[in-house]
Amino acid sequence: MLAEPIITMSEAQAFVRIETGEEEALLAGLIRTASALCEAFINQVAVARDFELDVPASSAWVRLPVTPVRAITNVAIVDAAGATPIPSDQYAADIDFNGDGWVRMLSGDATRLRVAGRAGMGESQNGIPEPIRQGVLRLIAHMFTARDNAAGGEPPAAVTALWRPYRRMRLA
Repeated sequence: MLAEPIITMSEAQAFVRIETGEEEALLAGLIRTASALCEAFINQVAVARDFELDVPASSAWVRLPVTPVRAITNVAIVDAAGATPIPSDQYAADIDFNGDGWVRMLSGDATRLRVAGRAGMGESQNGIPEPIRQGVLRLIAHMFTARDNAAGGEPPAAVTALWRPYRRMRLA
């Protein structure tokens, strides 16, 4: 599941003060990289997108490894023949107040389930909290200015300070 850009090209260009389109390709790559690093740090999907993932089938609740879940749209049994959708009376699905998605088997003897749905903090870039967007902009600016430096330098502490309140840690 590739991260959707959290910042638009025009926002990034204005922040790093680029007035021509000569470095748009470089900036586009930095936007994608900074967006992916942000999602990895906060352990959440920022801009909403569809997901499809496999989880163990169990009669106990199994937490989906993506958050925040907005919708669970399909559950299928995965076997050697592929994925076969199962009737809704054979599984239960839930999304809790934290945005964690959960599934469990009510009947059947499957070993793997394929769960499809949609996850993300906001439906669009404008639905993402401003501190997260500011952190992405600052990281883009840092990577843009340090691109010729072989060592690269440490990212500004302000980036993680802006993201830390949104970080979700999972204990095993």
